Amino acid sequence: MELIKTLLETIHLTQAVKLLEQGGFVVAILLCLSIFATTIILIKCAQIFWMSIGSKGSSQRAVKLWLEGYTKEAYFMVEGSRNPTKNALAHLMRGLKMSDLSRDHLREDVERVAQQGLGQCRSLLRPLESVVQIAPLLGLFGTVLGMIEAFQTLQNAGSEADPAVLAGGIWVALLTTAVGLAVAIPVAFVLTWFEGRIEAERLVMEEAITSLLTGRKTEEREDSTVTATAGDPLSEPMVGAVGHAT
Repeated sequence: MELIKTLLETIHLTQAVKLLEQGGFVVAILLCLSIFATTIILIKCAQIFWMSIGSKGSSQRAVKLWLEGYTKEAYFMVEGSRNPTKNALAHLMRGLKMSDLSRDHLREDVERVAQQGLGQCRSLLRPLESVVQIAPLLGLFGTVLGMIEAFQTLQNAGSEADPAVLAGGIWVALLTTAVGLAVAIPVAFVLTWFEGRIEAERLVMEEAITSLLTGRKTEEREDSTVTATAGDPLSEPMVGAVGHAT
């Protein structure tokens, strides 16, 4: 406690020192949790931008080049990338060039690589979830302790009890709950944003891998069917004749 007070006073955070004195050891724990959560958030932000998590433009271009027959250009676009989707695509493209590897084995191996990449993206999220859950409970715990202390003071005062003293004790007790919520709410918002980016990366990865494995054959068939129908003058009367016969 004295070490934390000295540190805060050194950097002229007088309000934080006052808050720490009023809230006691519970606020000190919450302060440590906030520093811990802020450190993890900065690390995750750097990881997301460094690995380009959630972006899909270059992955889609690589898939398009591969399907158009530019396999070398597509492979060079994803090879050696830090992005999990591009890394999985690089493994898949190498596997597609191996004639002795079955599609089932290739899919399993690519799923293994994809799960590793997504697992790396989800790293350090559990500690943030713990902060979101623990901080309000710690604040409530501090409030209960403060209320107990306030009513003990009121009891010891006997008939000379001052309501202002009780009100001041309750105010200090509620302070820990406010600090706990102030720590948990911003971390919850940031955690939701992280999870959204990771979910977007997972969807992009699934779409890209499936597109390479299937070659988007259904899209090609749809285009060819539309072309054939538009070019056949008997197609529309034939449909009408069938409907009339039915």
